[in-house]
Amino acid sequence: MADEHTPLIAVVEVRRPPPRYQHNRVRRACTCLLGTLLVVCLSAILLTLIFVPECERNHNRHDHGFKPCLPKQPFYRDHRHDSYSDASVKTKDLDFDGLIDILKTTPNETLIREWSQYYTSGPHLAGQNYSQAKWTQDKWDEFGLPDTEIVAYDVYINYPLDHRLALLQDKSKKGSKKPDWKVKYEASLEEDVLEEDGTSGLKDRIPTFHGYSASGNVTASYVYVNYGTYQDFEDLKAANISLKGKIAIAKYGGIFRGLKVKRAQEVGMVGIVIYTDPADDGDVTEAHGNDTYPSGPARNPSSVQRGSTQFLSFAPGDPTTPGYPSKPGVPRQPANISTPSIPSLPISYLDAVPILKALKGHGPKAKSLGKAWKDGGLGYKGVDYYVGPTPDSIALNLYNLQNYTITPLWNVIGIINGTIEDEVVVLGNHRDAWIAGGAGDPNSGSAALNEVIRSFGIALAQGWKPLRTIVFASWDGEEYGLIGSTEWVEEYLPWLNKTVVAYLNVDVGTTGPQFAASAAPLLNKVLIETTKDVLSPNQTVPGQTVYDLWNKHISTMGSGSDFTAFQDFAGIPCIDMGFKFTGHSAVYQYHSNYDSFYWMENFGDPGWHYHVAAAKLWSILAARISESPIVPLNVTDYADGLQKYLDSVRDLLSKDTELMSAMTANDSKILDRLDGSIARLRNSSVEFDAKAEALAKSIAENPLPWWKWWERIKLRIAIQNVNSRYKNFERQFIYSKGLDGRTWFKHVVFAPGRWTGYAGATFPGLVESIEDKNVGGLWKWSSIILALIEKARATLITLP
Repeated sequence: MADEHTPLIAVVEVRRPPPRYQHNRVRRACTCLLGTLLVVCLSAILLTLIFVPECERNHNRHDHGFKPCLPKQPFYRDHRHDSYSDASVKTKDLDFDGLIDILKTTPNETLIREWSQYYTSGPHLAGQNYSQAKWTQDKWDEFGLPDTEIVAYDVYINYPLDHRLALLQDKSKKGSKKPDWKVKYEASLEEDVLEEDGTSGLKDRIPTFHGYSASGNVTASYVYVNYGTYQDFEDLKAANISLKGKIAIAKYGGIFRGLKVKRAQEVGMVGIVIYTDPADDGDVTEAHGNDTYPSGPARNPSSVQRGSTQFLSFAPGDPTTPGYPSKPGVPRQPANISTPSIPSLPISYLDAVPILKALKGHGPKAKSLGKAWKDGGLGYKGVDYYVGPTPDSIALNLYNLQNYTITPLWNVIGIINGTIEDEVVVLGNHRDAWIAGGAGDPNSGSAALNEVIRSFGIALAQGWKPLRTIVFASWDGEEYGLIGSTEWVEEYLPWLNKTVVAYLNVDVGTTGPQFAASAAPLLNKVLIETTKDVLSPNQTVPGQTVYDLWNKHISTMGSGSDFTAFQDFAGIPCIDMGFKFTGHSAVYQYHSNYDSFYWMENFGDPGWHYHVAAAKLWSILAARISESPIVPLNVTDYADGLQKYLDSVRDLLSKDTELMSAMTANDSKILDRLDGSIARLRNSSVEFDAKAEALAKSIAENPLPWWKWWERIKLRIAIQNVNSRYKNFERQFIYSKGLDGRTWFKHVVFAPGRWTGYAGATFPGLVESIEDKNVGGLWKWSSIILALIEKARATLITLP
């Protein structure tokens, strides 16, 4: 009904208005399609920029076919000391050739000498070197590392309080019931103070002692036990030599010192004394007419080798926290699982001579016990090398007092973040030493590491950023039992498993002119190629490289340095390398006061040239692994290594006639099934390495333009696929339950020898089963190894 709000004019629609555009629906569809296409293109460009490194289309390196990835903007840094970093020189670009040129030309003798002089200027035992840790961190900051920190652990270690070693003779009258002991010889247990060598006379110099040695005061007759190897003790038992309740006198060498103590303890001996016999110094001895240090290259007669007596091949690291990091407040286990219960002392051969002489005429002559029992090098001092034991009227009094405590130690960690965050290369050296010096072990490596970092700092200042993240570590506590590195690996194991491609260790950078290396087979090729890049300090033939003078022998990984936790606990491929003394160069004064700055400058590396060569090798090796789009590992070498290791086990088994006679016809085929598995792995490895090489060649020769975004994404996925498999290959040989009797060691291919420590054992489960004459163990470990070989092969054969 109409009212005052009703419009006066009503609009009545008689037909719909015509559309403004005749093709409206088509236009709308086209607009949506074009908008969607624009979004897809923008997304593709973003994906390309995010996921495909710039280096994949910059290829001009003649021997690698690649350039390193570059950041989108020049990477500048405010350096406090331009003299170290050349920060005033800044460029927009730095290709791989430019990086290598920096790494080859930056390390210099003047600065490396300066770093060595600092590290060796005073005592720096584990847990007592915080000022050095802070100095190291500050230097790395100055050199341009973007991120550094000090990582602390609370660890259980010992420091020396008091000691004594005396040769006693009973002067009581015949028939007396009470002995009347008189001192026949009192060992000095000290090294001579040398006028030429300033650190030998420091007031706060460190006494001679053994790390993790038990405190004790024992008096007993004694027995000469040769090198104190497991077989040496078996020879003594076979010769009916009384050992129980006696003190052992052993030579250094052959096996890790802690295992000498362990075996002496197991056979019932109450103490052990260990000395360095000059027979193990080759021709460079006083007996061969050489002057002794400091007048000449031969060992100083008062030189004493300190060192750890932890049972290193059974469990390294803090003995109270096996398998987990020693952080404040963690539960702790009894330490005696991997540390001795009998006291021990290291002595010089000067102190050993009267003790060995007193054995003359008692027991058999040493060389009568077998080929391993050759006379030592002290014949010119009147030593005839009898075994003993000494009669009841001649004894040793061994007194050792140690302070055991829980104390912090400090790792210094530095990081250069790469374009690829989940692929990491770690470089490490330990900083602590048994003495004020440590010019060879470890601070030749410490000085070289500083130059490595300084070199990379200059590259950073010139615009470089690594393709892969590089981590640098200055470990503490290595000397006691690889403590700093082991605790760090135990703490960061999940991250390490996910990211680390390789660990590159330099413990002793140089103590002489001969290059030596041990490595996981995955890294053999890149190590060999790197030695061709560095000129040898020995230029008797102009232009000769480290490769030219090297015998090309690469040892298997054992233990005794900071690679152990990476290789044997985490399954990370490792290299350990450096320049060593030979049988003709100056004798290295290992773990003694004379491993000093003076010795290094005058005998070990006059001119500091081998220090520089070590720094160049180390940095170029890291650059090769960091910068190659395809990780430069080789699984074929690994498969070849496995076959060689199996042949060695088969040879060992064939020589054990007792075990072979106890085996059935079926048992004799235990190892045969591994041959087929290794052969299949090798076939897959050859195919995988060929595909990886073809991919690397494609990257080098066929750079993709940015607009082929779909091809670039496919390429990136292929690269990640290959690299992931290379990175994880070694991990496949980790057996979570560990080796029998030493469960901390998880690797089924590599471990330190159970009774050698330093030397590497291959297929340790099989070898130890043979040693124990355990056929069941052979079946068990062959099955475990077979399964893990197939698991490793499976990581390769699924590559598209």
